[in-house]
Amino acid sequence: MLTMNTTAANATQEDSVEAAKFRIKLLASLADFSQMQGRYDEAESLFNQALLLAEETCGGEALETSVILNNLAVLYKYLARFGDAARLYRRSLRITKQALGEQHTEVATLYHNLGGLEHARERYRRGEPFARRSVKIRERALGPNHTDVAADLAALAAILDGQGKFDEAVELYKRALSIFEDAFGTEHYEIAINLNNLAAIYYAKGDLEQAKALYERSLAMKEKLLGAHHPDVAMTLNNLAVLYKSQGDNEKARVLYQRALDIFEDAFGAQHPKVITCRENYACLAP
Repeated sequence: MLTMNTTAANATQEDSVEAAKFRIKLLASLADFSQMQGRYDEAESLFNQALLLAEETCGGEALETSVILNNLAVLYKYLARFGDAARLYRRSLRITKQALGEQHTEVATLYHNLGGLEHARERYRRGEPFARRSVKIRERALGPNHTDVAADLAALAAILDGQGKFDEAVELYKRALSIFEDAFGTEHYEIAINLNNLAAIYYAKGDLEQAKALYERSLAMKEKLLGAHHPDVAMTLNNLAVLYKSQGDNEKARVLYQRALDIFEDAFGAQHPKVITCRENYACLAP
């Protein structure tokens, strides 16, 4: 009888695991690309294939599995499947803390994401502890001027904004913008997001001209970086339309709302919260 010696068998098994890990990363990369292109059903399918493969070959408690859980949760949050996202984020957090310890930057990433999920659900007070924990861990690990810290600062600012804590939120946005501009220059996706969010605060404080200037700068940057039909572009279109409506310029608001609504409906379907909010805003315009 021919038998394989133990060393050869182990080498074969290790090669098989490494091949599986490569395939997991490839599936995740393809899923990320599909998500960026707005092909959300395809992205979900690819992420689920990667998750099944990770669980089968690396184990349910492996970091490879945790990474895919987090990525799939990000997609579910974007699609407003908040319960599914929360379940996956929490499972990923548990695995990551157990593997890497409480103070690792990957743990900070998951706290950041949990805070962002509560922001999306408009449960701002519940999100604030997650966001502050993320900032604390990341600053300790990377220093105060790292771009990942800036992203955490911006996420915390958005949650504070939702609670009406405008002064601290403005300072955090400005600090984040300074870090991003030093690192990336004046035109970058993170800068566009922060300009949009800072504009929202100025709008809430009644400084409409400052808000308008920031929204328009954010919109131009998003259109250049993402294309005219991306959902993130629609978010700023909607916000700018709200501002024009508050100034009594219903014609400009109507054009922007229609553009935003077309983009949202094409990307998410008729029942997504962003579609519903935009449609309600549009319906409130005087005929």
